[in-house]
Amino acid sequence: MSRYARQMILPEVGAEGQARLSKARVLVVGAGGLAAPVLPLLAGAGVGHLTILDADDVALSNLHRQTLFTEADCGRPKAEVAADRCRALNSDINVVALKQALTSENAAGFVSQADLILDCADSYAASYTLSDICLTLGKPLVSASVLGLSGYVGAFCGGAPSLRAVFPEAPTSGASCATAGVLGPVVGMVGAMQAQMALALILGLDPSPLGQMVQLDAQTFRSSSFRFDAAPEPEQSFAFVAASQLSSEDVIVELRSEDEAPQPIHPLARRLSVEHLRSEPNKAKRLALCCATGLRAWRAAEQIEPDWPGEIVLVAASTS
Repeated sequence: MSRYARQMILPEVGAEGQARLSKARVLVVGAGGLAAPVLPLLAGAGVGHLTILDADDVALSNLHRQTLFTEADCGRPKAEVAADRCRALNSDINVVALKQALTSENAAGFVSQADLILDCADSYAASYTLSDICLTLGKPLVSASVLGLSGYVGAFCGGAPSLRAVFPEAPTSGASCATAGVLGPVVGMVGAMQAQMALALILGLDPSPLGQMVQLDAQTFRSSSFRFDAAPEPEQSFAFVAASQLSSEDVIVELRSEDEAPQPIHPLARRLSVEHLRSEPNKAKRLALCCATGLRAWRAAEQIEPDWPGEIVLVAASTS
């Protein structure tokens, strides 16, 4: 019996749908908790080409939710281990593992080669960078996030509004899984929904998940969903750029203290407060605000923007 017999029985799939899956090229950014259900489900369904992008190595603290990995994998690159698991599950598909972070420099190249992009990165900078590039290139993006006992997944761009249209302002909380905690099953549930949205897009199911958001509260076992097809793109937004894209023509500000970052993110960076920036004489220049995740920089940009006529960009020390 065919490997895909059980799903090809579905009228929504059939031989035509299976052929679509086989031809699909999917970029998965992040090989952690969300990717743990996403990657096996896409590989098992026969998605023909998977590119996995992640700069991190497996750590013991990952294992409670990143179920692709075992204790024996600790210290190995996540992307490579995840790719091995996918190949072991389905030898008929092509899987490429890349141990590198997503940045504003390389994002367009990766996105342009894919039919569909999945944001599993757990990074503000990566999520908004992907959304910006996908909106420009017209590529569909399925983005998800989980924290504590709740999470969301939505399908953006590719003809639908972007992530910025739904979340135009800086997040109110800078908490992460490392600081606020997370339960493994919550990540698994949201990741599975992310995989389902991806398959629905490849198969062209109606209604399309593009323009739809699903929110999950695992503490009360309730979920809600809404569509954002008419959400307007924000008039003002702050793009993320890589530190390597900065130059002497920019005003570069390191917002982290010396205790947080003994070495600034860029050799020309100065440690200044927002108040000091209000009296900066070079306000016609591009202002680059730098921090660990991009969130502190985003909040500072919102404060200084009324007093800064030049462009403002954000730099995050880590993305994916």
